[in-house]
Amino acid sequence: MREKSWKYIVTFQTTTAAMAFESLCAKENVPGRLIPVPKELSSGCGLAWCVPFESADLIDNLIKKENPLYDKASKVWH
Repeated sequence: MREKSWKYIVTFQTTTAAMAFESLCAKENVPGRLIPVPKELSSGCGLAWCVPFESADLIDNLIKKENPLYDKASKVWH
C-alpha cells in the first residue's frame, strides 16, 4: 500500500481546459499529471491536475500568470 501524502489538486470545468493545462505544464516543465477527480471533490469534466503539495506555489504562480482571476484550489489527502 502507498504511503499517504498531501497532494495539490486543480480541477477544471471542461476537458479542453484540463488538456490545455497539461500542455502548458509540459511547456513550462512543471511537474504533475492528470488524474480522475477524487471522490471528495466534484468537477465539471472529471479531470484534475495533481502534484505533490510541495509544488503548490509553482502551480499557483503558473495559473496566476495565465489567468489573473484565478483564486481557487483544493488540498486533498490522497
